[in-house]
Amino acid sequence: MLRHHFAAAAVSALALALTASPALADTLIDNVDGITLDEKGEVVRFTGLMFDDEGRVTQLLARKDKRPAKVDYLLDGKGQVLLPGMIDAHVHVMGIGFAALTLDLSDTTSLEDALARIKTFAEENPGRPWILGRGWNQEKWGLGRFPTAAELDSVVSDRPVWLDRADNHAAWANSLAIERAGITVKTADPAGGRIIRDAAGKPQGVFVDRAGDLVTKVIPAPRPKDRDLAFAEFQKALIARGVTAVADMGTSPADWETFRRAGDAGRLQVRIMSYADSIETLELMAGQGPGPWLYEDRLRMGGVKLYLDGALGSRGAALKQPYADEPGTRGLPLLTPAQLRNLMSRAAMDGFQTAVHAIGDAANADVLTAIEELSESYQGDRRWRIEHAQIIDPADLPLMGKHGVIASVQPLHQTSDRLMAEARLGPDRLTGAYPWRSILAAGGRLAFGSDAPVEPADPFAGMAAAISRTDAKGEPFGGWFPQQTVSREVALAGFTKDAAFAGFADGRFGRLAVGERADFIFVDRDPLIASLEELRQTRVLQVWIGGVRVDARGE
Repeated sequence: MLRHHFAAAAVSALALALTASPALADTLIDNVDGITLDEKGEVVRFTGLMFDDEGRVTQLLARKDKRPAKVDYLLDGKGQVLLPGMIDAHVHVMGIGFAALTLDLSDTTSLEDALARIKTFAEENPGRPWILGRGWNQEKWGLGRFPTAAELDSVVSDRPVWLDRADNHAAWANSLAIERAGITVKTADPAGGRIIRDAAGKPQGVFVDRAGDLVTKVIPAPRPKDRDLAFAEFQKALIARGVTAVADMGTSPADWETFRRAGDAGRLQVRIMSYADSIETLELMAGQGPGPWLYEDRLRMGGVKLYLDGALGSRGAALKQPYADEPGTRGLPLLTPAQLRNLMSRAAMDGFQTAVHAIGDAANADVLTAIEELSESYQGDRRWRIEHAQIIDPADLPLMGKHGVIASVQPLHQTSDRLMAEARLGPDRLTGAYPWRSILAAGGRLAFGSDAPVEPADPFAGMAAAISRTDAKGEPFGGWFPQQTVSREVALAGFTKDAAFAGFADGRFGRLAVGERADFIFVDRDPLIASLEELRQTRVLQVWIGGVRVDARGE
């Protein structure tokens, strides 16, 4: 009972923190070092920003421009840098929220470190019927193999344990979780999934891609109050990073209802471009065509997220040739070519956008070929999206430009995955790895995101990775395949106007153009001139959404 009261109080406190102040009328924020981009991606600098009582931009003022004789509210920006609100083109909204409420293993450096963390968490949370968490990465640990159920049993054996890998494409279970799910040596691998087994065929504790469904179906579903608390944590985390809009990749019906509850209660602040987790969800929640923008452009379901393959880290990404470090596999295709085209066609015929998860070069070739075929029937402004687009055969790049395909990429994946990608692919295929500049040169488009909670939803760290191909330590020196870096202007666009374009939100928010929503942030440095180290350390000072200031700390 005490936990229930605590959860309710936490929801109320976070809701109060994120509740908007009364709407402002004809506001001028003057004396700012304003930076935005025009439609062509050229930098526009300004010193004053005006917006109306609906929170829409009415004018950008240069230093030489005459100020209005009278405004209702005049605020001094004190010369601080003002940017459009950041937009993350690929997150998992509820995943971010629940990650804040469960066990986080993302910073563990060894198996022993992780086991100690798991043991401590279980001891500190004796009332939890399942120990849930995420973020482990055997590559980061230098383990050279997947962890096992027996190793988990050594620290928690009295309750089931289920821990998602960092990429969300594999999970680690203890023996009790496997037993609860009824999984035995006789359990077959499901289509699109793989159970990691020992030589005798006994499940060892790791379940890749759709094999994880065998266990997750027996985990108790979160209650609505748990979901509301997780959603409040999501908003708190994103606002603190200066992110004012996101694309939610894989919205379930329960997720959608959580967003709607927040919107109905006036607690929805961060804008959400929602992509359903299935065609069935799309039809149930949005109906016969993209839904309308709700809550003053804060929520819309306009497309569907499809999974074509898994991830490189768990060797689920579909490759044209075998994995260099496991020649017996080419990955796990999650859809046949016919299934992919059928699902894309079902969405496109009702005007919905498709966002297809494709990581390996075989998967990317398949979705690009599907777009080529479907474009004959479904013309007009489709904005076909490929999520991740990590490994692309250079021979397939021309199709990106032919159809204006949007590669929705996550720059921090490149820095986190670099060594693992080298091991998985070998040297000959690396020229097609994370080929951002090549995509642009071919005529494709980019949108930048984080895949949070897989990576931190930190747009400034993402920009630094995009322009340098180096990690937070500056490694490797000179950048990893530096010919694939992008300019600072492209990086800023990727986290603002181009991310809005990718979600059919251009003209509503993303550029601070006249008529758009006044979503902007104050930061402590200019991202176009800061050093890489300075860029990564950017501090968000204020966050404004729709012309209303919200607390950048989420407090």
